Amino acid sequence: MSGHCIVQENDQARVPSHGGDSMKRAWIALGLCLSLGGAGCGGEKAEIKEDRLTVGKVQGEIKVGMPASQVAELLGSPNIVTTDDKRREVWIYDKVSTDRVDTASSSFGGIIILGGSSSDRSSSQRQRTLTIIIKYDEEKKVRDFAYNSTQF
Repeated sequence: MSGHCIVQENDQARVPSHGGDSMKRAWIALGLCLSLGGAGCGGEKAEIKEDRLTVGKVQGEIKVGMPASQVAELLGSPNIVTTDDKRREVWIYDKVSTDRVDTASSSFGGIIILGGSSSDRSSSQRQRTLTIIIKYDEEKKVRDFAYNSTQF
């Protein structure tokens, strides 16, 4: 079996069991496992919430002629602000992220006297970079932009 979900009860607050209580506890445990599924219960990869700085946002929302204030509202503050040879601002956004996924699988088998179990753990890592360069004109409006995204 892979990805066990273990739910523990607090023994100090145990109430005497009545017919429907065990069914209620089973539904609560199932709901808890499903709600925690992204956090490792069930052996699935945890969902990683992306930052607001993405290639899709640049492609879909950054336009030539857009004021710098609107770019800052969409993408946030740049990592680097510099000027070109004509003293026009250039904003550079540079993002590096590392996603790490840890997986574990276990199998159990047993005979009345002999028993056996095994457990395998593995880890994988993925690194992504995103660089966005936005060039402004004299009126602080986008005159050009470029981006580069890598994944390894």
